[in-house]
Amino acid sequence: MGAGYVGLTTAACLAHLGHDVTCGDVDEQRVAALADGVIPIHEEGLQELVRAGLDAGRLRFVVGAGPAADGAAFAFLCVPTPQGQDGSADMRIVQEVAAEIGPRLGQDAIVVNKSTVPVGSTRVVERSLGRRLAVVSNPEFLREGSAVHDFLHPSRIVIGADDQAAAIRVVDLFDGVGAPVVVTDPPTAETIKYASNAFLATKVSFVNAIANVCEAVGANVREVTLGMGYDRRINSEFLRPGPGWGGSCLPKDSAALVRIAEDAGYDFRLLKGVIEVNAQQQERVVAKVIRAAGGSVRKKRVAAWGLTFKAGTDDLRESPALVVIDRLVDAGATVTAYDPTRKEPLPGMAVAADPYDACEDAAVLVVLTEWDEFRWLDLAIVRNRMATPHIVDTRGLIEPAAARRAGFALSGVGLP
Repeated sequence: MGAGYVGLTTAACLAHLGHDVTCGDVDEQRVAALADGVIPIHEEGLQELVRAGLDAGRLRFVVGAGPAADGAAFAFLCVPTPQGQDGSADMRIVQEVAAEIGPRLGQDAIVVNKSTVPVGSTRVVERSLGRRLAVVSNPEFLREGSAVHDFLHPSRIVIGADDQAAAIRVVDLFDGVGAPVVVTDPPTAETIKYASNAFLATKVSFVNAIANVCEAVGANVREVTLGMGYDRRINSEFLRPGPGWGGSCLPKDSAALVRIAEDAGYDFRLLKGVIEVNAQQQERVVAKVIRAAGGSVRKKRVAAWGLTFKAGTDDLRESPALVVIDRLVDAGATVTAYDPTRKEPLPGMAVAADPYDACEDAAVLVVLTEWDEFRWLDLAIVRNRMATPHIVDTRGLIEPAAARRAGFALSGVGLP
């Protein structure tokens, strides 16, 4: 449904994969041109795919969403969601198309939402269909200029569905496309799309700000970005939520760069925001622990797993774990910590010889460093040692189902 940039690429590529595809659009002139193999956009490889699909009889174009939906096993919504005056996505076209195709789809048809839509839009589509059909989110990650390549050689395929069987059927459509498949719920799939684009926007804004700093101090931004790009951490790593970043470099260098920019006459507000968010994250963890303790940690024992700023090191410098613990001590808590690299006491806290001892009579256990050994500890023993069954896991190490079986109330970072 829709022969625009996303819809046309999706239709042509699905036909290339061997499926029988009918693409519907309201623009009669566009449909007529496409039926003759003439595409309205310049996109490498797309013209050839459209013509190959037409010649093989696997691709056709019709006017209207309803005729395209007749007899379809899958209905891909690839229609515009223009930005409203308040910045939100306008869902009216999606709703109109869903209402049009709802009565014409078969009983087992699956509606696939490929348009960029607000989180929760699968529910909107379900209501608009006017009948009970599976609605699956399958966000697109196509770059203009390489859309065909991105569809056929994607970095990942994201499927969001409440119905596992429907999710598997949609995954099967991409058979032969070698890529990781992320199967999740619809809100998460929709959020992945927005989060991915927001992150890319952040990277662009960051490098633009760095370019401004380079201009002020006389550096070469091309060589700066070349040097940055070889750092694998700037690629896929460092996307794990936690209690904040620390260590010997990031806090110091970030603060220094802000000052360097200021001295050169540039207000590096983006980086100031990054630093502020980091401090806020640490305070949020403190608040989570206090909330888990019933609203106050005064005269209560708190167990802390992890002291170093990250696993695999004994470095305590600027460790977010220590910041969180210090705040809890300031709030009246008695903290006993465990870290594989530390045995001697530290100011303001006791250090236990093993993780179970740290939990003795604790009202809350907070996991602060991502040491792998914390994944495999016996939660039943932990529960027997603690005064009350509350865990705040800032690193995502504790398996929620295992925590529930052991009788724990578990809270994390970025989790329901």
